[in-house]
Formats: sequence, structure tokens, C-alpha cells
Amino acid sequence: MPSFHPMENTFIMILAVVLYALAGTVFILRLFRADNAQRPGKHIGLGLGFLALLLHAWLLYQSVHIMQGLNFSFFNAVSFAAWVIALLYLLAALSKPVESLGVILLPIAALTLLLDYFFPGVRMLPPHTDWQLRAHVISSILAYSVLAMAAVQAVLLAVQDRALRKHHPGGFIRSLPPLQTMEELMFEMIFIGFLLLTLALASGFVFLDDMFAQHLVHKTLLSILAWLCFAVLLWGRYRFGWRGRTAIRWTMTGFVVLGLAYFGSKAVVELILKR
Repeated sequence: MPSFHPMENTFIMILAVVLYALAGTVFILRLFRADNAQRPGKHIGLGLGFLALLLHAWLLYQSVHIMQGLNFSFFNAVSFAAWVIALLYLLAALSKPVESLGVILLPIAALTLLLDYFFPGVRMLPPHTDWQLRAHVISSILAYSVLAMAAVQAVLLAVQDRALRKHHPGGFIRSLPPLQTMEELMFEMIFIGFLLLTLALASGFVFLDDMFAQHLVHKTLLSILAWLCFAVLLWGRYRFGWRGRTAIRWTMTGFVVLGLAYFGSKAVVELILKR
């Protein structure tokens, strides 16, 4: 496996953080500047974002794929999830009006890089882990990533809805897509994330020995509760046409519960109990 000296890794990490920050700045300027002549091109932000993504991927490869197996320590896992979120966001931004999400998602990706660099840890998956377990892990991270994007979209939707209700659609609100478009994008993300979460739970019950073992029971129960939140939301949308504040509340509740399931118990075990 190729390896860099620590100084080279430090340089790559700094460069990736700077590129993420510059990409985020481009999208901030595009959001807050109403005059198209003063707004930087969307392609500039996407290009900087993809460059940061490549460097982030290399650093993840260095820290996750080590000789003893796959290292999914807490901050490694958080950084990997942020990388997947950034990747999905940038790919979506190529064709959909979601670039406003980059104002939040790209700085978060930069922050996770810094945390992973300054607080390294070791939490191993065996080198010959079955493909079933890897499929479960990957589908879980993908589900979390897509639903994280939906949660950020819900936050922007809440801000936009509040501004329109108060008849103050100024500032960056004018640069956002129409409220209905923002809401439709959020539900698209929720539907895809819900399918991935269903796959993650199903693969866990089928391939893992005991999803209710002592070290998994909290994660399993919280994941099921999050699944129920999103299931109720999608049913309410289909049956009663839920939208606006109701949809935002259910989305944020489901995401918070899912975040506790994925990273809450992991943080307690690794960072507090030191196991």
C-alpha cells in the first residue's frame, strides 16, 4: 500500500481543507449576490469541490485501509460519511438546483478532515470481513449521507418558509429555488435515503448474527425508530399531502434519531468509555 510521510499528509490535508473552504465560499457568493455579473460561476465551485474530494479520498484511503484491516474509528467514520455526502452533493449539483447545500455541507467536510487528522483512532474491521458485512456498512453510510442532505435541505426550507411567511424574502432567499422545488428535492432525498435505510436494516437482520446483541441493541432500536419516522413522513406526504413545517419537523426528528444511532453510541463507546 502506498504511503506518504506525515509532512506530505499534512500538506494534502491543509490543501483539501482550503479547497473545500474556497468551494463553499463560491457557493456563498452565488447565494448572497443577486447580480449575476458579480457571481462566480457554478463550475468554479464544483471544480474546487471535486479537487477537494479527490484529496479527501486519498487521505481516507491512508487512514482507513491499513495493513491490519479496515480502520473505522469514530472520526474516520465521520470523515468517510462527510466524504460520501460531499460526493453525492457535488454529483447532484451538476444537474439539480441544490448548490445552496454546499454552503453547509462543504465546510462540514473540511471540519471532519481536521478532526480526523488531529484525533486519530483505531477501530478495526478484520481484513477478511465478509462481503455481507461490508454491504451492510456501505448501505448504512449511504443511507445516512442521503438523509443528512435531506436534513440540510429541510433547514434551508425552514429558513425560506419563515422568511416568506414574514414577507421578508430578501438576502440569499431570493437566490434559492422556489419553495415547491425545494420541498420536492427534499422529498426526493428522503425517499432515496429511506430505501437505502431499509436495505441497511434488512441486510443487518439477514447477515449479522444478532442485531439485538448488547453492543448493537441501541443502534438497532434507534435505527428502527428513525426508519419509522421517515416511513410515517412518506405515508403522510402520500396520504395527507404533508408539507411545510410538518414535513420539516418529521425530517429533522428522523435525522437526529438516525445520527444518534450511527454516531451517538459509537462516540460513547470510543470517546467516553474508551473501549
